[in-house]
Formats: sequence, C-alpha cells, structure tokens
Amino acid sequence: MELRQLRYVLAVAETRNFTRAAEQCHVVQSALSHQVKTLEDELGVRLFARTSRRVELTAAGKAFLPSARASLEAAERAAADAKATLGEMRGPVTLGIIPTVTALDIPHALRTFHQAHPAVRVTLRTAASDELISAVEAGTVDIAVLGLPETVTPSGVQSVELARERHIAVVSTEHRLAGRRRLRLADLAEETFVDFTAGTPGRAQSDLAFAAAGIPRDVTFEAMSIDLILDLVEQNLAVALLPPAILRPGARLAAIAVTGGPTRSEYLAWSEFNPTPAATALLAVLRTCRV
Repeated sequence: MELRQLRYVLAVAETRNFTRAAEQCHVVQSALSHQVKTLEDELGVRLFARTSRRVELTAAGKAFLPSARASLEAAERAAADAKATLGEMRGPVTLGIIPTVTALDIPHALRTFHQAHPAVRVTLRTAASDELISAVEAGTVDIAVLGLPETVTPSGVQSVELARERHIAVVSTEHRLAGRRRLRLADLAEETFVDFTAGTPGRAQSDLAFAAAGIPRDVTFEAMSIDLILDLVEQNLAVALLPPAILRPGARLAAIAVTGGPTRSEYLAWSEFNPTPAATALLAVLRTCRV
C-alpha cells in the first residue's frame, strides 16, 4: 500500500469521478485507475462500484476511507515536522469560510501567510457555519470563519467573536422601496425573498427575526452563493437581508436599514486538539487581519 494510492482513493471518493480525480492529482486517468485497481487487488475488496457514468463507494470503501485519510494526514504531518527542523514550514492547512465573510480581510491574510510560509499548501473550503463547525471538530478543517445568529455561540470548538452586525435590506434600484432610508420588518412582509438554504445558520438569522416579530415571509429562491443571491436581487426578482459589507461596488442595488432586522455574530473558530504548525501560524495571521 502506497501513499499515492491513498491519495488517489480519497480524490475519487471526493469527486465521484475518475477523470476529475486524475486532474486533481495531476496524473493521467489510466495511471490513477491502475493504482486504485492495484490497491483493491492487494486488499482483496472493491473500494468503488463503477460504471461508465457513475462511481460510488462500496461498503468496504466507506469503511476504508477514514483510516486512509488519517494515514495520509499523518504522513504529511510527519514530513512537515521533519522539514520544520530546517526552519521551513510545510504541509497542508484548510481554511473554511462562510459565503459572507466581512470581519476579516481573507485575501490580505493569505498573502501575508504565503509570503512567510510559501511551502504550505492552503485549501479554502466554502460552506455553511454548521458544516464548518462539524469539520473543525472532525479535523478536516483547521480553522473556520463562521456567521451565527446573535443568540448562538459555537460549541465543540475554540472561538473568538470578530464582529456583530445588523443586516440591511438589499433591493434592486428598480424596486419600489429603493428610495427608502429605513424600513421595518413589517414593510417587507409581502416581498419575495432570496436567502440561504433553509436550516443553515445563515438563513436562521433572518428566520428568527421574522418569527420573533410574528411576521411570515416568502422565500422563493434559495442559494448558497452570495454572487447568485445578489444577481437575483439586481434582476429585481427578490429582496435579501445581508450584512452591509457584502454589497458590490457599482451594482444596481440599494441598501436600506431595517429596524428590528436580523443581527449576526462572526466568529473565528479552531480546534486545540493537536494543531499543525501551519494551522497555528495561519490562525495567528488571521487574528491580526480584521477589517
């Protein structure tokens, strides 16, 4: 069993496609497929059920995956620790971010970190806050930027609050409310909304505010991409409640303060269980790059 075989199996499991896995691993598909088949022959089990159109983990593959991931991470950690004795930090670090980060200057932080540690490979993962908290707990994400309703604090991870901000109403410049300077939630009761997926912390912020006011609302469009949300608003298909700093310069959008609107807290979260040197270094940089 070789480390590259483990890396290939993880790539196929993640992409559910041998071609995309080969591209991710920078090898030709035939070489990747051969190594996976060689490993399956060595183990005496099939790790993937595959046809020309579909790839899925078998029961054996699902059982194999956690230990394979842990073994690969341990090998990478060992190599990074050895290199660290020469004064060069190496290895991977994964930063999870919500779609609406406003309290940290992520590009500036990554530039600062990369200049100091060019050999560290940084993976960025965008997801909802609850997914990122679980990933930090599981060790698949080293550090995460979260956005939670003001009444909720992260559990199971270490965290520091970065900022607390009240959402604004974002409407198209063609919308009938575009000229208003301030609104109440009741003024938006009949509007069509675009928001994050139901059940996510990003959506809960607005759901809780409307529920507390006893006002129903119609969320017709759901998306996890902030660019798509703003595009729908700009097309005057819906209105949104978002942090003020999210607005794009030059967009045909109007921002309106909302009395009693949602408030969210943004957090930096991490695990103190055996952090890598790269994760510790990145966390230190992030804590200095507040907007």
